[in-house]
Amino acid sequence: MAELNLRDVRKSYGAAEVIKGINLDVKDREFVVFVGPSGCGKSTLLRMIAGLEKISGGELTIDGVRSNEIGPSERGLAMVFQSYALYPHMTVAENMGFALKVAGIPVAERSRKVREAAEVLQLAHLLDRRPKELSGGQRQRVAIGRAIVRNPKIFLFDEPLSNLDAALRVNMRLELMRLHEQLKATMIYVTHDQTEAMTMADKIVVLHAGHIEQIGSPLDLYNRPANTFVAGFIGSPKMNLLTLKITAAGPEGVTVTLPDGAALTVAVDAGSLKPGDEAILGIRPEHLRVAQAGQFGGEAVLAERLGSLTILHVDLIPGTTLVVQAEGGDTTPLHASIRLTVDPASCHLFDAGGKALQPLGRG
Repeated sequence: MAELNLRDVRKSYGAAEVIKGINLDVKDREFVVFVGPSGCGKSTLLRMIAGLEKISGGELTIDGVRSNEIGPSERGLAMVFQSYALYPHMTVAENMGFALKVAGIPVAERSRKVREAAEVLQLAHLLDRRPKELSGGQRQRVAIGRAIVRNPKIFLFDEPLSNLDAALRVNMRLELMRLHEQLKATMIYVTHDQTEAMTMADKIVVLHAGHIEQIGSPLDLYNRPANTFVAGFIGSPKMNLLTLKITAAGPEGVTVTLPDGAALTVAVDAGSLKPGDEAILGIRPEHLRVAQAGQFGGEAVLAERLGSLTILHVDLIPGTTLVVQAEGGDTTPLHASIRLTVDPASCHLFDAGGKALQPLGRG
């Protein structure tokens, strides 16, 4: 069992509060990803869990035991940092087993644990090499192996793939997912890359300015963002967000007027909103289609042709651009006038403050 609970956890540096009351439950064997922009507090929160930063307020419990005052080495956690921090004069085996040596683990047991971890990470043939003889991905696996040999309750990862090139990041992402499945371990992973979060996590925690915006599975956050911050952060290309006027609100939903005058009714509860108020319409790029009889039109000003898909940038009016994800074979010429269509059922609507309006029939 390896569960972690945070209750109103806070962190202040003098008068500046950087973690503003976090409540979170991490279940046994979950892969939880903290994601958010730079400066949102995700690495600080991870370091508080590890015991490397003092908790200013609230309570941290590990397997039901209050751990605020327990030192890092006694918490039973293992952290993998962005930098590999390997000892250059030591072999792979010596690097992986160093923490066990410091802890006084007998040589035979230490060697067994290193060999077992090396087999899991496909490093067995590299145990006698030194870090300078390894690739970036191999060095990162050594850093992960150093954590595995300690048999921690929870693995903590602080942007461990950010120093790798794009192709290697993809490979290491897959290896970490396989490792999680093989070890059946609880893992908490920090990244600013929403693609890493979407592909790896059982549960995503979206952080912004020191507080949690939303917690949920990748598809929950993608399909039902709680606000415009999550809607714009999760998904690539990101969701289109248009500020529009409400023209009607009734039992069928909320009707907004598109930039060229067309009406679109989204089946959401208006709440306290009324005609004349502003709302924010959210449309995922893949939900827009080029169609001759589309509801609204614009000018195709840019095309990113990526092979399997094409990303079109369409100006509706000056200063208002929609991103459209089309098929790879799309041949829309630049500066052509095109019409776009969207199914209202795939649209999102937010109030002027950015909070999502609830679909009709839901609480």
